[in-house]
Amino acid sequence: MHSRFLHLCCMMVIGCSILMSCCKNKAVDPIATVPAIIYDTDMGSSTDDLFALEMLYRYHEQGRCRLLGIVVDRMGEDCAACADVMNTYFGHSDLPIALVRNGIENPSVWIDYKGLPGYTLADGSPMFQHSVEDYSALPDGLQLYRRLLAAEPDHSVRIVSVGFVTCLTQLLESPGDEYSPLSGVELVRQKVQCLYIQGGRFGVADEGDYNFAQGIDFAQSLFRLWPSEVDIVFSPMETGQMVEYTPEQVIADIDWTDIHPIKQVYMTCNCNTGQKMWDPMAVINAVEGDSLFILSERGTVTILPSAETPFTLSSSGNCRYQMPNDSAWAATMLAKIRTVNKMH
Repeated sequence: MHSRFLHLCCMMVIGCSILMSCCKNKAVDPIATVPAIIYDTDMGSSTDDLFALEMLYRYHEQGRCRLLGIVVDRMGEDCAACADVMNTYFGHSDLPIALVRNGIENPSVWIDYKGLPGYTLADGSPMFQHSVEDYSALPDGLQLYRRLLAAEPDHSVRIVSVGFVTCLTQLLESPGDEYSPLSGVELVRQKVQCLYIQGGRFGVADEGDYNFAQGIDFAQSLFRLWPSEVDIVFSPMETGQMVEYTPEQVIADIDWTDIHPIKQVYMTCNCNTGQKMWDPMAVINAVEGDSLFILSERGTVTILPSAETPFTLSSSGNCRYQMPNDSAWAATMLAKIRTVNKMH
């Protein structure tokens, strides 16, 4: 009797242990896993793209994300070369780069640092090393998207889009290929967990969104084709507008060297343009999760020809957007960016 009782107790303990394990596994917080990230940027104009990429390198090195690759959505091999200089300088020359070849013609340029890859030292030697031998051989953005997405587990990839939506739209419009028989829409539906996009204007807006307005046809196609099952978190201008990283602070924070791509941009270009840290907000949200932000309820977003983005509340909607926070929050966000720059 005693033996049978002990046996029954042991079986109950084992059963409870298995049940607890199963429940624990089912309750895993997605943000607790290491997110796989594709960074999509209109590098070559605003410097917040550079800070956002620098943060992704650090997150990657800390094991907080897996940075899969960089899609440059501003046309021009010189823009891709800027990404190559960044990759090489920060020790990530193995990260694949792609560029857009049929994108937005002559978009606005705020801070023109596309000459960075050609900077030289006093003796005429290159200031920064390159890893890509032939930029004309780089894949189109949609090709890199398809290759990277096809190789990842289902519902595991987070796309951080902080520029134009040219390559994303071309991905959605793409047919099956050597990487996957799925169409672009189906590939996104199967592989992407969430799109974190710097864009959108919510609340009272006196104009449309800049990134969308530069290529409104691309933006309207993106909104029309994006699968409703895949979440979108918008990081609108009014959120990052609160976080200003002045040129004086940037140069002071990188006081440990002058041979630094971001510092060189600030030393040689006119960066005193009111540059705010819009793009890093999408990166921080994608890697560190929602707890650092005030997010709207769920809803749906449409886009007008004016690039305005009306938001409609809906519990079944796939869209949310970051809302402005207070000055203490802005100071915390700025400190995160500045800390990365001080690391060497």
